[in-house]
Amino acid sequence: MIKRFKKEEGFTLIELMIVVAIIGILAAIAIPNFLTMQLRAKRSEIPTNLSAVRTTEQAYFHEFDTYTAVAVQPRGDTALDTKQAAWLTTYSDWNLLGWKPDGKVRGNYAVASSATTAFTATGKGDVDDDTNVATFEGNENLKPEMKSPNNIY
Repeated sequence: MIKRFKKEEGFTLIELMIVVAIIGILAAIAIPNFLTMQLRAKRSEIPTNLSAVRTTEQAYFHEFDTYTAVAVQPRGDTALDTKQAAWLTTYSDWNLLGWKPDGKVRGNYAVASSATTAFTATGKGDVDDDTNVATFEGNENLKPEMKSPNNIY
């Protein structure tokens, strides 16, 4: 009589434990990098929008020989850590300037102007979810930069 050996298939417990350990190591590396990239994206929103406001103010000046002041929108200093509703079209001073963000924003924006001589664009927001409100400013000569707090970057 001929004995037939059954061919056993599958993974051993050690092989499965090695795979789980590798996945755990990869996750330990990937998750902090993902969180860092998320914060970097949040940090770039306000300076990027202020650069666009600066460009729009300069275009407005070349068209009308004056800068324009714009009230704080879309909200005051509260809840600057979450995205707020999209820019409303009822803000006539922002419509006059010709700029609005695409979609929801994490900060608020304003422009102070001394008409024909200068303007200062300001953006405020909690750009890294630490409850400290960061203030960015730019003007007709300078690109937006952080004014306070100094420890975010």
